[in-house]
Amino acid sequence: MNFVFLMDPLETVIVDKDTSLLLMVGAHRRDHKVFFLPDGGMSLKNGRATFHATELIPQLDEQNPFVEKKLVHLGPDEIDVVFVRSDPPFDDTYLTNTWLLDFLPKRIPIINSPDGLRAANEKIWAAQFTTLVPPTYVGRDKHAMLEFFDEQNDIVAKPTNAFGGQSVFRIKKGDSNVHVILETLTRHGTRDIILQQCVKEFDQGDKRILLLDGEPLGAVLRVHAPGDHRNNLFSGGNPEPTRVTQRDLEIIDTLKPALRRSGLYFVGIDIIGRYLIEVNVTSPTCLQEMNRFYGVHLEEKVIAFAENLVKSA
Repeated sequence: MNFVFLMDPLETVIVDKDTSLLLMVGAHRRDHKVFFLPDGGMSLKNGRATFHATELIPQLDEQNPFVEKKLVHLGPDEIDVVFVRSDPPFDDTYLTNTWLLDFLPKRIPIINSPDGLRAANEKIWAAQFTTLVPPTYVGRDKHAMLEFFDEQNDIVAKPTNAFGGQSVFRIKKGDSNVHVILETLTRHGTRDIILQQCVKEFDQGDKRILLLDGEPLGAVLRVHAPGDHRNNLFSGGNPEPTRVTQRDLEIIDTLKPALRRSGLYFVGIDIIGRYLIEVNVTSPTCLQEMNRFYGVHLEEKVIAFAENLVKSA
């Protein structure tokens, strides 16, 4: 089969962390052809989508992770599976990519579905599950934000469209920077942001659980570095082994029907204590860390799942 990976430039890949690379290696190991599709690599002519991609041999080699074979033009008949792995922000380029993917024949599995990617903002989508998330405010009104802060006393403030721990602030009662933080994040009231109660287990780290078709693949605990409050691995956090608890399973069971309806097959959920914090649908990570901690090859399960989607189409 031909597996196409729409993702960020190859030079941005961190070999010992990147989940996209691991998935590519898994597909190649199972005798599939692997293609890298960059932003701008799709075109549409008279309703027919074409991918301008590079065939690769991927490998977990720090010095040479990609052996580029050739540039190719793939029509719909030459595409079996598409993995959408571009990092946020969900900007015009990202949105256009999802529109162009809509022109592929329905028989081609897209992980994750363009409809699902458009519908599920990673920071906001979870807020519909009010019994799972901590108290949450989304908006830009300064009076309302300060009122929410006064109610909670300890909050996390972040953009609605970033990743990797970028621009995430913790604001505690008495912090004289609260006004400037809110003004900066909202760009003086011109952009919505998200505020959440900082739950009591915040300092213990957050748990990333990867889900495949609504079922847990594995979990890691991400713990912030000394002097920082951000747990994300790309912001200096450190991974630790952990387990999936009964409460985690309750959260997963609640999310499962909505994820499946939306074609969100491969996602990462972030949990702190008893609360769901985010649902990551664009390019969920931590597959390599889980493999190392538990001596498994979870990428094999993901690729096998994609194969089954093709066979059942």
